[in-house]
Amino acid sequence: MQSKGRDFLSKLESQVSLVPLKMFLFCFHATNTIILSFLPLYLKYKGLTGTEIGWVLAIGPFASIFSQPFWGYMSDKFKTVKKILMLLVCGLLISSTLFFQVSGLLAILLMGAVFFFFTTPIGALSDSLAQRRANHLGVSFGTIRTWGSIGFATSALIIGELLARIGIQYMIIPYLLFGTMALLVVFKLTDVKVESEPIQFKDVKLIIQNKPFIIFLSLMIFLTISHRANDSFMGLYITQLGGNERLVGLGWFVGVASEAAVFASARFWFRKYHTFIFIILAGILYTARWFIYSSIEDPMHLIYLQGLHGLTFGIFYLAAFDYITLIIPKILQSTGHLVFSAVFFGVSGIIGSLVGGRLIDSYGGGTLYFAMGCIALLGTICLTLYHILPFGKTSPEQ
Repeated sequence: MQSKGRDFLSKLESQVSLVPLKMFLFCFHATNTIILSFLPLYLKYKGLTGTEIGWVLAIGPFASIFSQPFWGYMSDKFKTVKKILMLLVCGLLISSTLFFQVSGLLAILLMGAVFFFFTTPIGALSDSLAQRRANHLGVSFGTIRTWGSIGFATSALIIGELLARIGIQYMIIPYLLFGTMALLVVFKLTDVKVESEPIQFKDVKLIIQNKPFIIFLSLMIFLTISHRANDSFMGLYITQLGGNERLVGLGWFVGVASEAAVFASARFWFRKYHTFIFIILAGILYTARWFIYSSIEDPMHLIYLQGLHGLTFGIFYLAAFDYITLIIPKILQSTGHLVFSAVFFGVSGIIGSLVGGRLIDSYGGGTLYFAMGCIALLGTICLTLYHILPFGKTSPEQ
């Protein structure tokens, strides 16, 4: 009885220690949904064209290519995630205040680069912290990460309704509110403990020389380009079909609610098959999703189909993040996770934003989504071949 009591208290203590991390994920992703869902509409309000919006949206991914590996390396070098997150959230609040004050394409591009330099690494670093805490406590990463999805979904629904009433020009107000909440919570986080010596810059070559890691990143980009193009232009596509800010928020709510359900239930299904089976399954669903979107004429049909978001991004992100964790050395976990994120949200985001902006401007959303379906199909075929070939099954020494 005493042993069972101690086990219960230990589990309870572990869950309590995760509360600040869950709340941080909730608050940060609540801010992130405001940028992801409504920034294109805000830029349109500022008078930018679809092509110009694509350039601005590409600045974030471009900044992340440099900022994510840099902050990941700093986290590994100084053996702390918490202190880096503190610095980044402070930078988020200051730079966002300036970003929303500027006008004109050049000023928005320059200030946007500074803003995204601080904001883009936060998601990957917090996920890295969640993965390590989950491994340490023996709980599912998905049950922690789902709080980010809940924050995203809640914000999308509430902020979409709010902005439909007060106007897209006031989106800075809820953004700073959730950002301030994230800053208050970050001080309560439990940091990770790393027993190894701090890494040196020369250690990064272990990632560059990791063939499975590099090949996987090179092939998954076909799926992630289509995903990031949807992130950037779904809101504009909904408005092209006759929707408004309220429907954009509702669309993101439905999508991320399904994502939260996938993350929350991961402990029941995720370990039943090889990780790569889920990656390929997500690729098939991505392909079908984009082809269906390309033929939609009623914006409400797109809202209904947003439930597929959880079955595409939710499954793919969990499986890809888990695979990356397995094939990179433990000493370089933060660096590897942020390089993965830099490709997922950075390189893919640049291509998706620039090409997507040109396509939606010249040919409309239907053509954009048809092209995304073709790219996702190619990516799914390549990843299937990758799984069959030796590199798809190689796990280096940890």
